[in-house]
Amino acid sequence: VLLNRIPPLVQQAFLAAEDANFYGHQGVDPVGIIRALVSNWSAGHKVQGGSTITQQVVKYLLLTPEKSYRRKLQEIILALRLERHLSKAEILTLYLNQIYLGSGAYGVEAAAREYFGKQAEELSLAEAAMLAGLPPAPSRYSPLKNWERAKVRQRYVLERMIDERYVSYGQAMAAWQEPV
Repeated sequence: VLLNRIPPLVQQAFLAAEDANFYGHQGVDPVGIIRALVSNWSAGHKVQGGSTITQQVVKYLLLTPEKSYRRKLQEIILALRLERHLSKAEILTLYLNQIYLGSGAYGVEAAAREYFGKQAEELSLAEAAMLAGLPPAPSRYSPLKNWERAKVRQRYVLERMIDERYVSYGQAMAAWQEPV
């Protein structure tokens, strides 16, 4: 699906949840990596990821899911290279079309159909926030399998959208209360 067919609120939901500084970095976000390291160290386990959307595209399309420092270094190098050859719009388009969102759905268009029976361009803010909450653990946060966890993630995405000034508090609370 072309990026102009994916509503800005859907794009913003994913940006807020996954990489708020997407337009401000060159593929790798050192501040995000440090923030994730500190959060994870403080918690004693992984609670936050440090990968940018560009790094996620590289990981999903070019690398194995292996978790090692060597693979992470490859991801960083390839993300920096990808940013030199593709525009931000092209990278975001790849991400929104390739990200696994559970239930056999790859990309927001397939997920919109799978979860809500509609096209991505028809998604409400509530639905967009629910989809944007899926990438860290699609099965765990699936609205079809665990409604309570899905609502917790939806609220997180809406709060991040408020923080990034994509939506107002009133819009976010209306979306939170909207039946999905």
